[in-house]
Amino acid sequence: MTSSSESKFKRNYQTYLKHVKLKGLQPKTIEAYARGIRRIGAYFDHQINDLSEQQLTDYFTDLLDSHSWSAVKLDLYGLKFYYAHVLHKPWENIGLIKPPKAQRLPDIVTIEEAERLFMATLTVSYRVFYFTVYSLGLRLGEGLRLQVGDIDANRRRVHIRDAKGNKDRFAPLPDATLGLLRRFWQVHRNPELLFPNRHGGLKAAHRATTPLDRGGVQRTLSKVVSHCGIKKRSPRTAFVTVMPPI
Repeated sequence: MTSSSESKFKRNYQTYLKHVKLKGLQPKTIEAYARGIRRIGAYFDHQINDLSEQQLTDYFTDLLDSHSWSAVKLDLYGLKFYYAHVLHKPWENIGLIKPPKAQRLPDIVTIEEAERLFMATLTVSYRVFYFTVYSLGLRLGEGLRLQVGDIDANRRRVHIRDAKGNKDRFAPLPDATLGLLRRFWQVHRNPELLFPNRHGGLKAAHRATTPLDRGGVQRTLSKVVSHCGIKKRSPRTAFVTVMPPI
């Protein structure tokens, strides 16, 4: 039987989901905040409406033993949002946690490494996607959201929508990338999506309404990076001039 506290938590959780969506947060942020609230709810037996400083200290100390500082911050900010918009209570414990400041240089894939990565990617849609993301300096989600209409061939630029901070921007479009995308579009001919999903195979690509699966893109990249023996935390480069054949 579901306890009264669990039932109340579930109701508040649904209200919470509505608020994070209405506040215009990015899908990944919504997912992270929601995951944090579920985790906190499970930790305190769904009784999270009046957490003391000691309870919060215990929770975040335990969380840091098994998760990164990034997870700690997301859970903290998600709980702050919960108190403000669901419980309508002031948040007084935001100074409880102070993650260490760290500034790291990104791992950069060299042109030679990038060429090996592209050539080792056997699936055409993934190979073109990786090349496009790397040559334009995009994040994964930015690349998946690209549409045919975002490519401005005349001005040699790409309209990147809903980038970090919910902002749009333009990225320079190299000739090599434009040529590759044109040839790739001749393969799938989807009127809207630049990278349609692979459900139903090539014959169904022109009717697809969703882009490539994020998980499939990430898993394939991890396998290719491992196969190539590239030792990087994040195999991403800002610009590549190698053009792989379709």
